[in-house]
Amino acid sequence: MNITLLGAGHIGYTISQLLQDTGDYQVTVVDRDPSALARIAVLNIETRPIGTAPRELEDVLESSDAVLNALPYHMAIPVAQAAKTTGTHYFDLTEDVHATKTIRALAEDSQTAFMPQCGLAPGFIGIAAHALASRFDQVREVKMRVGALPEFPTNSLKYNLTWSVDGLINEYCHPCEAVRHGELSLVQPLEGLEHFSLDGVEYEAFNTSGGLGTLCETWSGRVESLDYKTVRYPGHRDLMKFLLEELRLSGDQSTLKRILRDSVPTTMQDVVLVFVTVNGLRDGKLVQEVFSRKIFAAEQRGKLTSAIQITTAAGICTALDLFREKKLPQNGFIRQEEIDLDVFLANRFGRVYAG
Repeated sequence: MNITLLGAGHIGYTISQLLQDTGDYQVTVVDRDPSALARIAVLNIETRPIGTAPRELEDVLESSDAVLNALPYHMAIPVAQAAKTTGTHYFDLTEDVHATKTIRALAEDSQTAFMPQCGLAPGFIGIAAHALASRFDQVREVKMRVGALPEFPTNSLKYNLTWSVDGLINEYCHPCEAVRHGELSLVQPLEGLEHFSLDGVEYEAFNTSGGLGTLCETWSGRVESLDYKTVRYPGHRDLMKFLLEELRLSGDQSTLKRILRDSVPTTMQDVVLVFVTVNGLRDGKLVQEVFSRKIFAAEQRGKLTSAIQITTAAGICTALDLFREKKLPQNGFIRQEEIDLDVFLANRFGRVYAG
């Protein structure tokens, strides 16, 4: 299967390595950054530079069976539009709600497949939550909590950069979908602060946008309460609220991104926390089920690979693998929750979540 992978950053590097190692995919990695392409070329993976002309993107996709979009969220719509034009199956990692709705419209009556939000959150978290909720006769509450955290926090934010700064700020600044009293609602980012402990470690969680994917729509009218919150170490939310609201940097995101890139170190020593709780009625009794995972950075091919790289790459590679095996619809818009959890965990890529 011929695959074009757009984006040669940390996530793109891991995706290309995983797919190429199977022998089932012929991968070409496309990016504007020659140095990023050079790092991938040493893996004996084909690379191709690209410019800014709109037609170039379509030229790149013409001979591909599928495109995997690992670019920043604001590129999701133009790449999906190019995929529609060229008849290329489309997969991405976006957390952007507007982009997903636009891609869904593109997928209507399409002969090719469009499957956005194939990462960790949105992505795997929705698959796990949907599976747990489906085991109940009547669902009262679904709580989805995900954190990509430094294993060794040392600064006041108790945070290191582990993924895209663009995506991080985007999820902190936009209204968040939720289900309240059985109806689809919008709640404010950085609100809904709560605290919990897991394995003796204290965490906080608060509203952020995009992590639910299409799950709100899928379960609206069938669940009393459903929400998604990002997990951080205690104190992080208050400092981000100060930066975004009191210093008004939500209206000057370019400055905030520059500050974070200049002042907050990146780390490969991270941990991904996945925590889903569902309660409701089963056989007339009120019961609760929990799905919990902690995934740490690990060495791959003699190189330390971050937990967010491992989990995000596993999500999109599993989706592609199941699509290739015809275990998913072959055209139109595909929701994450159409993937069976047990099938995902049994997949050669998805087993990183198996625990």
